[in-house]
Amino acid sequence: MFCFSQEKEQQQITATIKDSTVIDAKTIFGIDSFETLYYSTENNSFHKKTKDTIITYANFQLGEITSVNTFNPLKINLFYKDFNTVVILDNRLAEISKIDFNTIQPYKNVSFVTSGFNKTIWVFNADFQYLELYDYNSKKVKLKTMPVQSRVLDLTSDYNYCYLLTENFLYIYNYFGSLIRKIKNTGYEKLAFNEAHILLKKENSLFILEKNKSEIHPVKHPKMLIKQFLVTNQTVYIYDENLLRHYQLKTD
Repeated sequence: MFCFSQEKEQQQITATIKDSTVIDAKTIFGIDSFETLYYSTENNSFHKKTKDTIITYANFQLGEITSVNTFNPLKINLFYKDFNTVVILDNRLAEISKIDFNTIQPYKNVSFVTSGFNKTIWVFNADFQYLELYDYNSKKVKLKTMPVQSRVLDLTSDYNYCYLLTENFLYIYNYFGSLIRKIKNTGYEKLAFNEAHILLKKENSLFILEKNKSEIHPVKHPKMLIKQFLVTNQTVYIYDENLLRHYQLKTD
């Protein structure tokens, strides 16, 4: 199903500051409903911080962490783009699997990675411009999507859906790889995903696309520079200069 969407003004969604947390992080990759933080530091170590503990994973041979998907805390994937490699970690940040796409035949030039169901990951094949669902246990590609025609900006997922943001469209696929929604991109640069909705960033403004909907609504929030943002349930997190601000989402 193909849906072409415009931003809608009639629904008023407001983000109101409710709390803030001081944290020394290079990049924050995830926050769950228990406020467990997943982040990297300047030395390219990856950390999981709960209220009581901090545990760390480091693989300095692979360089900088490009992206992390923490949707499944039992199978966290870390993508090291410079080395074309993905590392899968368990909830104690111990390695489950390491996928070096340089050594897999046929070779894959991967530019984006996110979680799939069971023992799979979605990878964007930069040479052929399509998504692949890769089973890292059997080392086989389970499916491929049709190629996209514009530059990819972001990629995220849950067990059932995969969201691919390009310069022209936001593509939404189900876990069979079928395209179920295609929404025109009117300037969105990044996205963050929650089970209830997708949060989109355009310059220093945020917008919401509710799950299974096609209309994008603006979020009213204080003017600020938005470098990193995440969403968990009804809370939006914005991180800048060692301060993680928590905003409560409310629909009027």
